[in-house]
This record gives sequence, structure tokens and C-alpha cells, in this order.
Amino acid sequence: MAKFSTNTKTDVLIHLGIIIASLLILFFGFFFIYLPWSTNHGEAVQVPKIEGLTLDEAKKELDRAGLDYEVSDSVFKAGAKPLSIISLYPKAGSTVKSNRKVFLTVAAVSAPLVKLPNIIGRSTISGKNQLLSAGLEFDQEEKIPALEENTILKVKIGNRELQPGDEVPKGSKIIFVVGDGYADQKIDMPDVVGMEQEEADLLLTGLGLSVGQIISEPSSAPAGTVIRQRPAAGPENKIRLGAPVDLWVSAGGE
Repeated sequence: MAKFSTNTKTDVLIHLGIIIASLLILFFGFFFIYLPWSTNHGEAVQVPKIEGLTLDEAKKELDRAGLDYEVSDSVFKAGAKPLSIISLYPKAGSTVKSNRKVFLTVAAVSAPLVKLPNIIGRSTISGKNQLLSAGLEFDQEEKIPALEENTILKVKIGNRELQPGDEVPKGSKIIFVVGDGYADQKIDMPDVVGMEQEEADLLLTGLGLSVGQIISEPSSAPAGTVIRQRPAAGPENKIRLGAPVDLWVSAGGE
């Protein structure tokens, strides 16, 4: 085995220099040759923006960027195209190494089924809140003659009537059928002119009508007396139950 001479100070310095040079060569070789070769260090790419694209479109964008991908999850999102990209990790705009795998969350092919809550008899506001909690959406109102104003009487998808507990796709748009406040039945318009306002109010509400506007105006009739009504009385004037009747009431003074 060869031995290094260390008889002189010069020999020691030479040997020490050789050792340091060897270590430097190993250091630079590892960090600047081996690591870049084994990890593609320095070949950084940016994750493209692919949210909303179909899976095929997203794959093309990732291929162009030199990235791999894996579908890690599938979730339902109302209005999203099936298999479109909902989210990704790392996020769009992130700088990553070439060939890095990007994990994708895509829109489910079909919506899960949810049960329709029992909103019959509820107000439209309450019904909308319950739909939202169940993962459903409000579409529109259809009014029908009924005294239960703004009360949900039926629910539909399109022309199909639904019952509480029916299973429908999550995100479905639900139609409310609500009362307009007036019954379909009509009666002859009663005559309340000449009555005291309180008496007229009792008669109208007792017949299933509602009291509309009360307009006070000077008149020779005693104060508080009904001097005019709208609609006018008479068998030729039919009025739907629940409809309002406006009254002009004497303020006296003439």
C-alpha cells in the first residue's frame, strides 16, 4: 500500500490540499451533476389553469406543460359539466418540477339522489330555505286560485307533481304552486254603503272577503259611515272569495 510522505511541512500541506480538492470535487459533483440528473432539478414548469375544462381538454393542457395527472376524487357540483375539472392540487399557477403529478377533482357524471323535504303548507320563504338545505334549487312560482296566499300547495319538476320524500337528483329546480289569496268561488258583491265602517268590515270578512283601502273624505253623512265602495254592489258584480273591497268613509264636516 502506498504511503504518503509526511516528513516535511510541505508534504503535509500537499496531502491536505489533495484531500480538500477531492472533497470539493465530490461536493460539486453531487449537487451540480448527480442531483440535476436524478431529479430534473431546475426544470420548473407552471401548473396551467384548467378549472372548468373537460378531462380530455385538461389532459392536453397538462401534457403541453410536461405534467402528469391523476383523478383523485369525483364530486357533484350543480351546473358543472360531467367530468369537468372542479379543483386541482397543486393549484393553477404553482411552480413545480417537470413530470410532477397533478391531482384532479372532477364533476360527477350523475347527481346523487336526495329526498324532497315536506314543504307543503309552508310559506315560499320557508320552502326556499328548506330546498337549499336539501341541496335543491327554487325554480319559479305558479299561482292558482286559493285563499292561502303565498302558501305552497304543490311542488313540481316541470309538469311532474312531486310528493314529500320523493327522491330527485341533487341540484334539481323545483316549482312552487302557491295560492294567490283568492278562492275560485265567486259571490254577489254585497252592498255596504250606508253602514258604519265597523259593521261593513264585519259583513265583508264574514262573507270571506277582505277589507282593502279605507279612504276618508268629507261628506254630509255621519262620520264613520261608508259612502262608497269598490267594486260596486249588485248581482251583476261577482267577486272572488278573499278579494279586497275598498271603502270610502265619511269624515263628516259638510
